[in-house]
Formats: sequence, C-alpha cells, structure tokens
Amino acid sequence: MSAFRIFLPLLMAIGIMTGCGPAAPAADGVQPPAAGGPPPAATDPAAPVSEPEPQPNVTATLAFCGDAMSHMPMTRDAYDESAGVYDYGPMLRFVKPLAEQADYAVVNLETTFAGGPDYSGFPTFNTPDALGAALKNAGFDLFGTANNHCMDQRYEGLARTLDVLDELGVKHVGTYRSEEERAHSDGVVTVDVNGIRIAFLAYTYGTNGIPVSSKHLGTVNLFTTDYMSDGVALDTARLKADLETAEALEPDAVVVLMHWGVEYQRAPNEYQKAAADFLFENGADIVIGSHPHVLQTMEKRTLTDADGTARTGFVAWSLGNFMSAQNDEYTDTTVVLNVEVTKNPNTGKTEVTGVSYVPLLMLDREQQVNGERFAVLDAPSAMAEYEAGDHSYISDAIYKKLQKCVSDCRSILGEPWRAETTQSGD
Repeated sequence: MSAFRIFLPLLMAIGIMTGCGPAAPAADGVQPPAAGGPPPAATDPAAPVSEPEPQPNVTATLAFCGDAMSHMPMTRDAYDESAGVYDYGPMLRFVKPLAEQADYAVVNLETTFAGGPDYSGFPTFNTPDALGAALKNAGFDLFGTANNHCMDQRYEGLARTLDVLDELGVKHVGTYRSEEERAHSDGVVTVDVNGIRIAFLAYTYGTNGIPVSSKHLGTVNLFTTDYMSDGVALDTARLKADLETAEALEPDAVVVLMHWGVEYQRAPNEYQKAAADFLFENGADIVIGSHPHVLQTMEKRTLTDADGTARTGFVAWSLGNFMSAQNDEYTDTTVVLNVEVTKNPNTGKTEVTGVSYVPLLMLDREQQVNGERFAVLDAPSAMAEYEAGDHSYISDAIYKKLQKCVSDCRSILGEPWRAETTQSGD
C-alpha cells in the first residue's frame, strides 16, 4: 500500500477536526457543495454528449463585368463643359443598381489614368481619372488591371493608375509599382464576402509589344513567357507558384481573371482551354476571361483534386466589352455576370451554386441627344420600359438593338444559364 493512500485518511480526519483545509472530492468526481450551498447535480458518465447545432450555409453573389474602356468619342461625351469636369456617371447610371445588388463586384479596367490634359483612346489609352470614380460610385469593388493596355503610357502611366485607384479606396489586382509591392501581396488580393474568404489573381498574355520596365520588373502579372512575341507559351511555373501561394492563405474559393484569347472570336480557342485546365488543376475555382471584346460561352465543371475531393469549377471565357465605342456586331453586347458561391460552415466546403446574367447594351446614339451620346443599358429593363409605353429614352431603333442584344446573349451563352430581368430605375 502506497504512503499516499495511508496518509490520506489522516489528512481528512485532521481537516474534519480543525475545520480547515479543502474538502476532499467525492469518489464519483462530483465536487462537494460549498457550505450552505445546494447539492450539485450528479453527472452520469454514460449520458450522451450533445452535438453542436449545425450552422446554416452562407452565400455570396459575385458580379463580373468585362472591359471598361474610354475611346475618344466617349471621353469627349463625358466632358461637362459647363462645369469644366469629366463625368462618366450618366453612362453608368442604368447599370449601377446591378453592380450594387451584388455582394462584391469586379470589372476589368482596360485603360490607364496617366493624367491630363492629353487624353487618348485606341491604340494607347489614357483616360480621365473620373472613369475610376464613376466605376467605384457604380458599385465596383475590385479592378482587374492586368491587360494588354496596362503599359500604354509606359511605367509612369501604370504607376499613376494605381495611385488613382488607391486614392479612390478601391482594391486592384494584376499590376504593381514594383517587384517589392507585388511580393508584399504575393500577387493575391483576399477579401471576405459574407463570411466567405475569396482570393483573386489576375493575368494578361502580353502588353501590346511594350516591354515591362527593366527598372521595375514584376510590375505586370504575365501568364506567358513570350509576351513580347506570340504570347502563347504558358508560364506554368509562375501560375503554379502563385496558386500555391493563394491556397496557403486558406481561401474558400480562388478566382482568376485571365486576359486571353483572340479578338472578336465568339468561342474559346484551344489555347484558352489548355490554360483553364491548368488553372483548375492547380486550385482555381472560378476563371473569368476578357480581351476578345465579344461575349464567349460559359462552362461549369466538376473537378477532382489530387486527393480525390470533388469540387465545382466555372469558367466564363470572355465577357466582351463593358464600356467602349466599338460598334461592330457583337462588340456592343455584354452582361453583368452573377456567380453565386455557397459555403457550408459545418464541412468548410464552398461551391458554385448558381450562375445568372443580365444582358447589357453599350448604347451609342452616334450623336448627342439632350447632351448625351453613350450609356450602358440594362437591356431587359429598358425593353420593359419601352413596352410599357414610355418612349422618352428608348426609341424604336434602340428597342430593336435591345432585342438583338438579348437574343445574342442567349444564343452565345446558351440555354443552361438563366437570364435575369431586373428593374434598374434611374
């Protein structure tokens, strides 16, 4: 018999006689009550442990829009001569409710803010800062800046564009003032949307033959190793490393913005498909394309990771022009693409659970009417207004353009996707 077991009764007797010292625990592990207190409830070791209540799923809607540009006719139209300022707000007033109703809205900024007064359009864009302010006021939260026009005004224009966006307080991804700045963020922007952590990355195939500054390497996210020539050699090492970095941040979903493809083609080519396959294989969940200036198809996939885990993937090959003065067929037709993602807090799994779109028409009246030439129209709402008898803004000719816009969206994007109808108001 151990000395501890012999000595224990003696200590208990002393404690009882003196009234000092802590009370000994009961044999069943229930602590005796304090003097004058109620007796404690006995614990049944065989009683089942209650399971925590399951938490409800959380959902977020991400809105994506295509290329935001300002050709010189648009820049001139945005100038308010009476006030002496540029204002793109009127062009965006019909699409503002669509961007604002999403939980997070993303746009491809395909121009630079290099400073005035010498503004320019194609082929080397330099746009008034007011476009950035108008896009922010319209509800856009994140600007993709990696595209073939990001170096139009060389390094100085690239850097000033980021300065303007920072002053506006909006996030941006794809270009950087220095290699150190890119390293600080690892080229990834992470945001919390309704409790869902989303990582964004953005890349371009090239920069229209304008070299990235040799003094400021790493300032443009390029997904090719031959960006100064064909722009078709996929930089698999860089993409893989960046996606691994994004995964290390433990996001619920990874979104990659890709500036790729062939201009004016309404279907993806084999190169786009191979690049998307690589992105999905290395952790991307959603891929949003730009550059062709016309709509291309969309596709939802079932993906299987290396460990056998199944997940959903979604790619929109091209969203076309969001804002432009191009008027060739299909170049004035685009959508607000809404991608719904849902997270199960109990399993930690996040899936693409819904995709819908609202057709948009980039209206060019070809001359100013009541001081306005260009506007991005919510096509279903504008058609409903006309059909209700209000022809104050939508003429017969514009109505026909809206009908073609909606028809083209349906034929290009296909039947699986639900076209949303919303009232945008003024």
